[in-house]
Amino acid sequence: MIIQSVIIINFIVGFCIFVIFLAILFNFMDYSQYKNKVKKEKSSIVETGSMTIFFILIYLFLRFKIGSFEYTTIYQVVIGLILMVFGTWFNIWGRHYLGKNWANQIKIYKNHNLVTTGPYKIVRHPLYASIIWMFYASSMIYSNYLVFILTTIVFIPFMFYRAKQEEKLLKVNFEDYNQYTKEVGMFFPNLIKINKK
Repeated sequence: MIIQSVIIINFIVGFCIFVIFLAILFNFMDYSQYKNKVKKEKSSIVETGSMTIFFILIYLFLRFKIGSFEYTTIYQVVIGLILMVFGTWFNIWGRHYLGKNWANQIKIYKNHNLVTTGPYKIVRHPLYASIIWMFYASSMIYSNYLVFILTTIVFIPFMFYRAKQEEKLLKVNFEDYNQYTKEVGMFFPNLIKINKK
């Protein structure tokens, strides 16, 4: 029974990761038709390649149980799986709404739209937020404190740096963006604003 549960858990996690990488692949294939329509551009060290390296590092920690502890509850695993599946769905939802505005590096296109609906009404950076949530979910599912720590002290600061770079360009190109940042949280919903409504 335990072995079957582990197989099911690993299948769910593996499927979620597969879906994210497949969505990224589709983004790259779709991006080729927009790359000649760039209005402004800024390179960043934080992009798909560096995020993939972090993912491989996390995978190795989980695979070889570096930082794992034995105590795990069924509630912890179930909450982690729910967060993993929700993070995957939220990421795909964000990619759908972002559409032709997606880029590996920081770009503003000639026909760029400011997206503030769908998942962008909940957080400003749903693609980054969902991956953060998925890493936290992994730390819960596999009882790994190092994955939790690395997500908190390495991945979130890198995502914050990337998000701030993007937001500088967005503020210059969209006059409503500054107000948007006050109303919507970066990676987590702005609960204070939600309660005020």
